[in-house]
Amino acid sequence: MYLLLIYTLVFSILIMGFFGRFLGTSGVLFLANLFMIICFFLSCVLFYETSLSSSLVICKLGIWFDSESFLLHWGFLFDSITTTMLIVVSFVSMLVHCFSVSYMNGDPHIVRFFFFLTLFTFFMVMLVTADNFIQMFFGWEGVGIASYLLINFWYTRYQANKSAIKAICLNRIGDFALVLALSAIFYKFNSFDYLVVFPLVDYFISDYIQFSFYSFHYLSFIMFFVFIGAVGKSAQLGLHVWLPDAMEGPTPVSALIHAATMVTAGVFVLIRCAPLLECTPFVKNLIILLGACTAFFAASVGLVQNDIKRIIAFSTCSQLGYMVFACGLSGYSIGFFHLINHAFFKALLFLSAGTVIHSINDEQDIRKMGGLLKPLNFVYLMFVIGSLALMGFPFLTGFYSKDVLLEYTFSTFTTTSLFAYWLGLITAFFTAFYSFRLILFVFFFESSSSRRILENLHDISIFVYIPLFFLSLGSVFFGYFFNDLIMGYGTSFWDGLYQPYAFSFNCVFEYLPFYLKLLPLCFSFSGMFFSFTLFYFLPSFYISFINITTFLSKKWGFDNIYQAYITTNILNIGYEYTLKVVDRGFFELIGPLGIVRFFFSLSFFMKSLQTSFLFHYIFIFFSNFYIICLSFLVIYFSFDLFLLLFIFFLFYKAIPNKNGGTA
Repeated sequence: MYLLLIYTLVFSILIMGFFGRFLGTSGVLFLANLFMIICFFLSCVLFYETSLSSSLVICKLGIWFDSESFLLHWGFLFDSITTTMLIVVSFVSMLVHCFSVSYMNGDPHIVRFFFFLTLFTFFMVMLVTADNFIQMFFGWEGVGIASYLLINFWYTRYQANKSAIKAICLNRIGDFALVLALSAIFYKFNSFDYLVVFPLVDYFISDYIQFSFYSFHYLSFIMFFVFIGAVGKSAQLGLHVWLPDAMEGPTPVSALIHAATMVTAGVFVLIRCAPLLECTPFVKNLIILLGACTAFFAASVGLVQNDIKRIIAFSTCSQLGYMVFACGLSGYSIGFFHLINHAFFKALLFLSAGTVIHSINDEQDIRKMGGLLKPLNFVYLMFVIGSLALMGFPFLTGFYSKDVLLEYTFSTFTTTSLFAYWLGLITAFFTAFYSFRLILFVFFFESSSSRRILENLHDISIFVYIPLFFLSLGSVFFGYFFNDLIMGYGTSFWDGLYQPYAFSFNCVFEYLPFYLKLLPLCFSFSGMFFSFTLFYFLPSFYISFINITTFLSKKWGFDNIYQAYITTNILNIGYEYTLKVVDRGFFELIGPLGIVRFFFSLSFFMKSLQTSFLFHYIFIFFSNFYIICLSFLVIYFSFDLFLLLFIFFLFYKAIPNKNGGTA
């Protein structure tokens, strides 16, 4: 039963990869959706048997590596965090597959699209089910490759090429850092298995690593590089610049990347490494600061964006900041619950945005939209539900995790936590502001589209209705029904691998004053009110703050900094040194081209020796014979000659000279 989930995805990928052209479009669509439905129901069964029954299941499939003391198995770990992530990944992926049937209708490469989409889901499943770090890294690399293929799906578009390369190159930085962390883990623990590494953490808690004149805490060294890997994958501040450009792929790809796969991988790894993270207070403070700054930065940039998908993308980056600093505060269950809730309403927002884009001739600029309330009333309802859940509207899914997260942050009572709390409140204000702005521009303001586009607004397919409806149910009810199970005091949900760490946080936030509990809600409602007031009564107020607006629209200048100081310099170094000196210099000199040139010049030299005079040939013959004999003597009698010369030197020094001394 447990391995059947993995085999189902593998079987689906093999069929579509090898026999997709024979099955045709309809056959591939049917099989891809059928296998994803099977995966979702299998995930539900596993969730019942592990999370609800408080059991831990480990499956060892076979030996992967066996070298000296290094033994690694293909193994799968099914605990509460794994099976809950499987529910989210399979559910969102199933609905995205269903939505793509209508959205990608008519695309000549739809078979390739569904193959990549299923491959993306498979690698994410491998990441979350792994029972060791190497297998987790296999899934980690796989989702990076699959995201590259999907962002670059329309490969004839130049912007899609650039966005895909940007995403994969920036993720290389995080991947390299994670490789360093895995190497350090194996050096100290001599194993990659979770169930070997995590119980031994307390044994190595006092170990330090010496580098030059400095010594570093060994576990902090490991977790620092694990966090850098999470920064790259989850688009935290500094390595975030790939995330907005990833919108060049089809909208179902954006929904899957932002809701359940790519960007959640970094947060998942931080939660998985909770036993290590709990022993590294410096890294935890760094995580809090960077997560809070990411949430604030992304929300501020989202205020002035005009691309409908980029606004939602920056909201993803902002919400990931919430999850990351929750992990830094040891609120793993709160961060994990917000990750699950976020998957529902973010997938709902992206698929609703895709429906709007598809309906108005693939236009993504919200300034060219408007007046879509009546023709797209169902999509409007879905958009409002997703936006309200994102804002943390009372009794929707986002409310049960985001407000608790901010309350818990305040109740930690440290300098970094209070810093994160106030940035989180301001972020909540910004989130409500740009979410309400998006609704106003798309559905309420006077239409800016042409008459031809408005007349051709087509009806929505059933393959769009179904995913939006089920995601709206998750965005409304999931937080209410699963709040106590995942975050409730004394719940058995985290029994097994994570119990000592999931509840290491205090419960003071349950007893905060009522006005502090209302503060996040007040900031959200204030953002909605200001957005409505300013855009309805002062629509040109952005012009009054043109400097701030320009600064935010340029994303705080991060792209310019990368271009001016990093990318350009790296390209120049690569051209001047790597290409000219190494590739076209050293390698060509000793490589095939150098060898050809050497023999070509040697042939000219040998040709010049052919003079047709006998005494020249006799001279060359005896010269070569003399060189060969001399070489033979040097090789075979070099030691003897050296010994004779040494003895002669000693005797020479021992012979008395005329002055009575030795020579």
